[in-house]
Amino acid sequence: MAGIYVHIPFCSQACYYCDFHFSTSLKTKNRVINAIKKELVFQKNYLQSESINTIYFGGGTPSLIGVQLLESVITTIATNFRLAKNLEFTIEANPEDLEKSKIASWHNIGFNRVSLGVQSFRDQDMQYLNRCHNKKQAIHAIELLQKSKIKKLNIDLIYGYPGLDNTSWTKNLHYAIAMNIPHISCYCLTVEQQTPLYYFIKKGKYQKLNSDTGKAQFLIARDILIQNNYSHYEISNFAKEGYNSLHNQNYWNKTKYLGVGPSAHSFDGKTRQWNIKNNIKYCQHIENNTCFYKKEELTKQNLINEYILTSLRTSLGIDVNYVKSEMNTLEYKSFYIEINKLKRQKFVMMEDDKIFLTESGMLLADSISENLFLI
Repeated sequence: MAGIYVHIPFCSQACYYCDFHFSTSLKTKNRVINAIKKELVFQKNYLQSESINTIYFGGGTPSLIGVQLLESVITTIATNFRLAKNLEFTIEANPEDLEKSKIASWHNIGFNRVSLGVQSFRDQDMQYLNRCHNKKQAIHAIELLQKSKIKKLNIDLIYGYPGLDNTSWTKNLHYAIAMNIPHISCYCLTVEQQTPLYYFIKKGKYQKLNSDTGKAQFLIARDILIQNNYSHYEISNFAKEGYNSLHNQNYWNKTKYLGVGPSAHSFDGKTRQWNIKNNIKYCQHIENNTCFYKKEELTKQNLINEYILTSLRTSLGIDVNYVKSEMNTLEYKSFYIEINKLKRQKFVMMEDDKIFLTESGMLLADSISENLFLI
C-alpha cells in the first residue's frame, strides 16, 4: 500500500502562525493545477505500481479550489495509479468555504473524509490566529458535514497560546465531544521563524508562548478525550474506534508516498525528495521538463532515526526486534543503555518487545527521540 499527497498552495489569507507554503493570490491556480497533473503523469512509476490506499489533498486550502479543477486532478490520479477499493480520500477545508452543494460535489468526485481547520470555538482566538471564520461558521460547517454523505470528519484544534486558559481549552474540547466529532487533532502552537507570529513576539506586540501552558493543556486534552472514548493513537491525534487517519499512519509506519505540487515531499523507501517551494518556478520547471525537486539518498542512520522519531509518537511504539535487526552490536548496546535510563526516569515503558512513551515522556517526545538516534 502507498499514499498520494496533493499540495494545493493557495489560501484566502495568511494565518499568523503558519509556515506552510502557500500564496494568497489565486491568479496562477489553473497553471499550478495543470503542472500538478503533469507531475502526476511524470511520477506515475514512482510508487512502483503499489496500490494506493490513501489520497490527501492538503495545503494551503484545497477547499478554495473549484470542484472541476479538483476533479481533473483526481481523474489524472485514477488514470495513472492503481487505487485500492477501500480508499481513504481526504480534503482539507476551512469552515468559511463550506456549503451544502460543495460538500455534495466533493462526495460525488470521491472524497470520503474532510479535515476541517476549526482551531477553536472562540472568536477571540480566531482573531489572535488571524483566521477567516468565527464560531458560528465553524459550527455550521460541522453540521453541514454531519448531514452529508461524507461520514469521516477530523477537526483541528490549537492550544498553548496566551489568552487560552485551561478552562477555555476544556470548553473547546467538550464542545467538540458534544458535537460527536469522530477524529480530533490537537496541536500545540509553535512559533516558526519567518511567520507573522514570530515577528509579533519579537517586537513585543504578542506575548511569548509559555511551554508550561502547552504541557498542561496537552495533559488536559489527553485526560478528557480518553475519558470520552477517544483513542490517543499519536501524540497529536485522537480518534473514536474505526476513525484513525490512515494517511497519517502511512507517514508514521514507513509506507511509501508521493507528494505532488510546490513544496510537496515524497518517500520511496530508500530516498526522500522535495519539490521547489515557489509556485511560478515549480510551474516553469514542470512545463520545461526540467528537474523540479531535490533528492536525498537515505542512509541506514537516516532510516533508523526516522523510524525512532515517528514510531515513538504513536501508540504502536518502537519494535525492539526491528531496531535490533537494523543496528550493529555496538549501536544496539548504546540504544539499549539509553532505553534503560529512560525507563528508570519513567519516560518510557516496555511491553511485548515494544517501547512506548509514558505520559511524562510524551511531554518530551522530541528530545527523547534525539537521545535514541544513531549519531
